[in-house]
Amino acid sequence: MLDLSLIASKPEVVKDSLLRRHASKETLTQLDTLVTMISRRRQLQTETDLLRADRKRLSKQIGQLMKTGRADEATDIKSQVQQAAIKLETLENERKQLVEDEHQLALTLPNLLDPATPDGKDEDANVVQKEWGEPRAFDFEPRDHHDLGTDLGIIDFARAAKLAGARFSVLKDGAARMERALINFFIDKAVAAGYTEMMVPYIVSRSTMTGTGQLPKFENDAFRVSHDVGGEDAFLISTAEIPLTNLHRDEILSEDQLPMRSVAFTPCFRAEAGSYGRDTRGLIRQHQFHKVELVHITTPEQSAAEHERLTRHAESLLEALNLPYRRMALCGGDIGFGARVCYDLEVWLPGQAKYREISSCSNCGDFQARRMKLRYRPEGGGKPIMCHTLNGSGLAVGRTLVAIMENYQNSDGSISVPQVLQPYMGLDRIQ
Repeated sequence: MLDLSLIASKPEVVKDSLLRRHASKETLTQLDTLVTMISRRRQLQTETDLLRADRKRLSKQIGQLMKTGRADEATDIKSQVQQAAIKLETLENERKQLVEDEHQLALTLPNLLDPATPDGKDEDANVVQKEWGEPRAFDFEPRDHHDLGTDLGIIDFARAAKLAGARFSVLKDGAARMERALINFFIDKAVAAGYTEMMVPYIVSRSTMTGTGQLPKFENDAFRVSHDVGGEDAFLISTAEIPLTNLHRDEILSEDQLPMRSVAFTPCFRAEAGSYGRDTRGLIRQHQFHKVELVHITTPEQSAAEHERLTRHAESLLEALNLPYRRMALCGGDIGFGARVCYDLEVWLPGQAKYREISSCSNCGDFQARRMKLRYRPEGGGKPIMCHTLNGSGLAVGRTLVAIMENYQNSDGSISVPQVLQPYMGLDRIQ
């Protein structure tokens, strides 16, 4: 959430960021409405403070008048006090409602863009920052993972649809083993790099979803469950970022605890409400998938360096698997709701003859921390400061499986196993 003081004092800064995001007219109108609300709420605060002071002054006069036998004058002032109380209640109710309305409206505004975020309307304006590896030159026509997996009998889309409908899959034999191997490999590499391994809930509360920005804006993309948790609506997580980042919600950490770096494997659930007709073939866009997520909680001063560290760790996994990739700096029109600056790692898929996203490494600044009231106290003392939060996939497991199947396919339809995964799988080929 954005700082309301910033919105009130420098609305042009927020508007400029929204324009760089190519925000809708509705969102720009919401900003104007919010600025008006804040101004009115501050006006009401001044009026109620003056009324309270005036009522207190008049109340003191009543006692003094009664002591001196001036009951008629005291009665008149009592009437003034009662009228002030009625007016005060009316104004205070309006102020409290504005506080709630402001909060709800502020939750719908995206993060301020970092100056480093490139300008542009859509993914065509994203900037290639680096490329690693050379796409393999095949001496046969490479196939996509859907056909490879179906012919090998290791992915079953038809029976998955019988169980749960479209955008689900059943992995068998070599595919299931590789999925499990990738999870273990990613977790082992993260722990060796200093991340703390976590196992977290897969069902979380509305407050938790709101803390990281999934709600209220993206509620249609979430799977809501019928039972509540902790007296609130409950949702299946769309990423481990949600529980990992919220672990210290409403806490004040000490500066020497930062940076915190955590990693968790979870299944993830996304309704994909806004992706009708996109990637309906194969494993790229599923309602249920596996991901290993990296989360950093830092000070503002550590933030940029930690973003680079997180991104480099995700890149190192692709390099260990010898999968060609590129790093993209997302432009203002393509960046996520909660990110100030974001790097997408895109892996080469021979079956599609294109690069596809496999990890989004986002620096959210204090945007999520403000929603969660996540702060730290500086070592030298003083007022608590908002933390910065960062997240990225290390990596999306299903998409990594896709990349391996397509990049390591052989002319006979078999799939070679990357060397680093062979100890985890106990075989060097899926056939």
